[in-house]
Amino acid sequence: MSRPALNPTEFASTVTAISSAFGDPTRRDIFLAVHDAADGLTAAEVAGAFGLHVNVARHHLDKLAAGGYVEVVVGRAAGRTGAGRPSKRYRATEADLTPHVDVRHDAVLVNLLKRALTLLPREQAERLAEEVGEEYGREMASSMGDIAESQRSFRAALHVVADAMTAHGFAARVDELRIVAEHCPFGGADVVHPVICAVDRGMIRGMMTALHGAGDPVLGGSLLAGDIACDFEVAAAD
Repeated sequence: MSRPALNPTEFASTVTAISSAFGDPTRRDIFLAVHDAADGLTAAEVAGAFGLHVNVARHHLDKLAAGGYVEVVVGRAAGRTGAGRPSKRYRATEADLTPHVDVRHDAVLVNLLKRALTLLPREQAERLAEEVGEEYGREMASSMGDIAESQRSFRAALHVVADAMTAHGFAARVDELRIVAEHCPFGGADVVHPVICAVDRGMIRGMMTALHGAGDPVLGGSLLAGDIACDFEVAAAD
């Protein structure tokens, strides 16, 4: 039986996502500890267990959360009571850890989408695509926990967005105030590239708005236009 063809860019994107989440030995051990704790662990508990500063522990946990390997919940461990505000706990997700790229396409649906978009003026199609991307970006950010409680610096938010995009197949990184994606999971779709890029732009805006309060991405280079990467310069709000 012949093996299915391996998509090199998809494989590279998956490897990048795993390396970002588990490339650090301490982070791997933290994930295993969180996985073994039925009620999850707080950043303070992880810091105490591994001899880390609480901010370093939180950095590792946020990396795992951005990749979708842990989720953030607010509450107390089972059997614990007391006054005061419940803690933010990191708990392993129930998702299959087998490496995969979340964004998949069915040929019939893609063809239907393409035909539907051709009926709309380009500006309207791009606006629709960006709105859908922004909604999805907000959902991605909300899975990382209590956004209102986790306001962070603009640059830190950029790194969280890049990590989340990498976990979804974009092989993204931060370069100054830009998010550079070296793989597009939509690349095989026969859809006009400005519409697809509008989805990506919306995802970045949705995540940045949820994580930091604002962030307006402007597309520079585009893989689907023949450039070596998708390049989004993200401007902070005034």
